[in-house]
Amino acid sequence: MKITKTGLSACAVAALLTGTAGCTDQAGGTAAERATRAIGTACANGTYTWFDVDTREVLTGVAERQKLGEGGGALTHRLSPLHTPVTAVTYEKGPRVDAEATLRSLGAHIGDPDATGGGDYGFADVHRPGPGLRSGTTSVDGAGTFVDFSWVRQVVADFRYTCGNGKQAVGRAISWTTDGSGVVECSTTLTNAKPDEAAAAEAARLSCGPDSPAAEAAAKGR
Repeated sequence: MKITKTGLSACAVAALLTGTAGCTDQAGGTAAERATRAIGTACANGTYTWFDVDTREVLTGVAERQKLGEGGGALTHRLSPLHTPVTAVTYEKGPRVDAEATLRSLGAHIGDPDATGGGDYGFADVHRPGPGLRSGTTSVDGAGTFVDFSWVRQVVADFRYTCGNGKQAVGRAISWTTDGSGVVECSTTLTNAKPDEAAAAEAARLSCGPDSPAAEAAAKGR
């Protein structure tokens, strides 16, 4: 079968609480800049320890199943959103450390080759938007009952950052390494040979039904 694809800053928080429009003073820049410098001084020359790293394919959208006859055709059902990916660092205790540096460290830990390079690195960008859901861009060459879906490879991990002065910060980081889309045919048993087949099996469970052959992999993983 042929498939063709056609956080608020410290300044902002202060403004909300006090009603002031700006956060500069004569002591050296904005409140956010001073906080960043303080964190850098308190936690310089530290090291990260990562644990409980969980990497998995997560559905971001799925369409209702669509039956096509001989010759196939376009999949016209729109995707319904299921999950909005986020890039963030949260802290449980200790001083807050730089979020971008934390996410770059996680990227390096999981072996992302872009993690140690310079310039923009989407995995570490806490301001990046989630990928959009694209509908009506897929056609299939063959008969069957099909489900269109989209997914991201999400990474969640806990960390401990030990500062150069011995203080420790503990928290969790979340982001995603890649996003994609796919099509699953309800009567086809999946082999888990492709990276997105965990997402495909979950899409089949939701749209084809839990007893469909394509959803068997999702049932085994539950």
